[in-house]
Order: sequence, then C-alpha cells, then structure tokens
Amino acid sequence: MKAVFRGMQAAGLLGLALSLVGCSSYRPWVNSKLPGSLAAAQAAPPAAQPVMMAVTLSGGGARAAAFGLGVLRELKATGFVVDGQPTTLLDHTAMISGVSGGSILAAHFAAFGNATLDRFEPDFLLVPFESRLIREALWPERLYRLTSPWYGRSQILAQRFDELFQGRTFADMRRRPGAPELLITATDLTSGAPFDFTAEQFQRICSDLDATPLSFAVAASSAVPLLLSPVTIHNYADTCPHPSPAIVNTATSADGQSYRSRMLQRTAEAYRNARDKPFIHLVDGGVTDNLGVRLMLDRMVALGSMSANFVDVQPGTIRRLVLITVNSERSLIERVDNSDRVPTTTQVLETLIFGAGSRETEITLGLLNDDTQRWRAEIERTRGQPGSPFAADAEIHVISVSLHDVPDDKMRHSLLRVPTAFTIEAQDVHDLQQAGAQALRAAPAYQMLLKSLSRLGKPAVSLRVGS
Repeated sequence: MKAVFRGMQAAGLLGLALSLVGCSSYRPWVNSKLPGSLAAAQAAPPAAQPVMMAVTLSGGGARAAAFGLGVLRELKATGFVVDGQPTTLLDHTAMISGVSGGSILAAHFAAFGNATLDRFEPDFLLVPFESRLIREALWPERLYRLTSPWYGRSQILAQRFDELFQGRTFADMRRRPGAPELLITATDLTSGAPFDFTAEQFQRICSDLDATPLSFAVAASSAVPLLLSPVTIHNYADTCPHPSPAIVNTATSADGQSYRSRMLQRTAEAYRNARDKPFIHLVDGGVTDNLGVRLMLDRMVALGSMSANFVDVQPGTIRRLVLITVNSERSLIERVDNSDRVPTTTQVLETLIFGAGSRETEITLGLLNDDTQRWRAEIERTRGQPGSPFAADAEIHVISVSLHDVPDDKMRHSLLRVPTAFTIEAQDVHDLQQAGAQALRAAPAYQMLLKSLSRLGKPAVSLRVGS
C-alpha cells in the first residue's frame, strides 16, 4: 500500500493547490431511501438444498483475493453425488462473505458465478490496478473533484471497482440465477462496530440495498484508514414507515451467549435514532473483523438455536451444513519485540494491523469453535425429528483454511510476506492460488467432509485436471 499512499499524497497536495482557486461541489452516488413495501426490499434467501455451504473470505488485498480464488477453484474441482445427481461443492454455495480484499472476490463471484474462476485473474489480479488507481487520482477532473467535501479517495476506488463489476448493483446480483447471498462487511468509524451490506441492515436505516452498487460496498469494506477516505451513507431511519427487523431472540439466554446478543441489539438500536446519527462513515471491515465471520456468528447465536436460522426450510431438507473460513493474514515483516528501540510509526501501524489483528482473528476462531460444538450437539439431538429442518443424517462441518497452513514450507514462508496491496507480482498470484487449493485439500476437517459427502451417494472425486 506504500505506492497507493504516495500517489494519494501527491493527489492531496495537488488538490489542495486547486482548492486555492476554488472548491468543487461535486457529489458522488448517495444511497437512497427504501421504496415501496418492506417485503419488496428483502432479499429472498437461497432455496434450501441437501448441502448448504457458506464461504467467508478475509482481508489482505490482492493476496487474499488470489488465495481465496484458489480455494474457490478447488471447491469447484471437488465433485460428489447427491440424490443421484453429480454436483460440486462450489455449486452449493448459499452464502459468500468478504472483508476488504476478500470482498472484491466475494462480490465478483456473487455477480458472475462460475465465470469468476476464469475472469477474475485476468480482469483484476493480473492488471496494474494500483498504478492505474494512482494515475486516475492525478487526472485534472479527479483532482478537482477531490476538492469537494463530499468526494474522497475511496470514490476513485469505487469507480475502478465499478468497471470490474460492470456496474452491477445488489439487485442485479440477486437476479442472477443461483446467486448466493452476499455479505460484505465494513466498519462504522464512529462506533467501531461492524456494518454489513445486507437487506436486513439497510432496512434498519430505511435505505435501498437493491439500488446500491457492488462497487460502493466493496470500496467501503476496503477503505483502509488514513490511506483511503471513509465512505459515507445516509441514515433514513427516522423517515421509515416500517419497523426495524428483530435481531435477538426474546427468550432469555442461559448459555452465556446473552452478552453477544445484547451487543448486537445495542448496535442495531443505535441506527434507529437518525437525528443523532444522520450519517454513517465506513472504513475497512478488517478493523473490526478481518476474518469476516464474527457478525454472521453473532446473528446466528442471537436467534437462540441453529434451527431458528432455518425456520422457512421444509422439514428434513438439510443433510450437510458446511462453513469454510479463508484466512489470508500475513506474518509481521519485523518483530518490534526483538529490539529495545522505540518502534517507528510504520512499525507500530504494521504491528497493530497484523499483530493485534491476528489476536482478534484467533478470538473469532475460538468463538466459532465453541459455537460449532453447540450447533453440532443441537443437530444431533433434533435431526429427523418432526418439524426439524435437519434430515436424520444431518451433519455440520466447519473448515478453517489459512495461509499459515500451506503444506509447502518454502511456499508458505514466501507467501506470508506478500504485501497487502491491490497489485502483487504475477508469480505470487499463481502461487497463492496453488497454495489456497493445497491448504484446503490438506485440512483434516476438509478430508472429513469429503468422507461425509461420499455417504450421500458415490464417493467424492476430484475433477481437477492438474494443480
């Protein structure tokens, strides 16, 4: 990101010079109020299938996008048979979530489906995205717009993403047959709470998610503080005729999870008073949860049970629930605790992002493990029972894929030092995809999933032509 920072600094200085002549009044795209009925604004959940999978993609710039692409390709290459029909794991993706760099890939897959496997590399990973971003920031028109108090560096980023997503909005994405539910997470700069681009969240601020460009959401999730400007959305909650959707199960929790439910409800309540909070400024989602799974877990827990998350599913439908978390965090380039010298500003920033951030990821994975144990016990207790969404042989599988778990030592050490940037070396792009596939195949939990899927029909087979 150093190149981006230098370019943005130059743009800022030139923009300041232009401001001496006159400031622009240019206003970028603004989210609109929620039209029509509440039902019209709600995204229809994906139809229940015997196998339902969610994939979460962490932050990490192009490094995360390339590593995640390798995982998606491996999921497409892994076939199995269910109800007598051949299929692949990727075809059963009911939800995909992304933060920062991971949100770029998540949004592209939600918009274009399997075409992403062929197009994402040449359209994003192998183009000089970062240098073009800097050049565009220095265009006279952009420099003049940057003098506007409503236009920042992240708007330039959003325009570049809009080209990548071909102008798609959330409505366009949802109209694609078979599109998974998309969850993109940013961070509320004022409260520090995660803010997700979902119909449920936008109903709380009485805004229209359908009209929102995918590029806007991804730019918000990728807006690294200081390097990029916050992205602003309007809160229309005080004008909304519809009640906000409930988050928390009204039943009292006795399993120690009530604190998470209360915090979730408190965050939701804060948006209802639009007079006190008329605008919401968003920055990089990795500030609160670089793994992109915490908010999803808290909402599932808040409903009180796993079954409550599938109340609209026909009883006995679900046979396998799968969650795959993809963690592309890199290692610290320099350990400040190896020296007694006062850490530099650069060292402090890197350590906070990749040191403290790594601890938060560890906490999130710990919560995920605890939640999974409770959900597994519930499924085993209720599966096959009257009214249960879970079939008699239902199972839940959670697979964590990390760049730190790449089997090849040499490749792992090399890739853990790939910078967090919008553009990385072509060789790193290739190696990261290979590493993503290898890390997934090597995960013990993934091997258990493949054995479990073989019990649905024929044994799981690899459709890979080569690695």
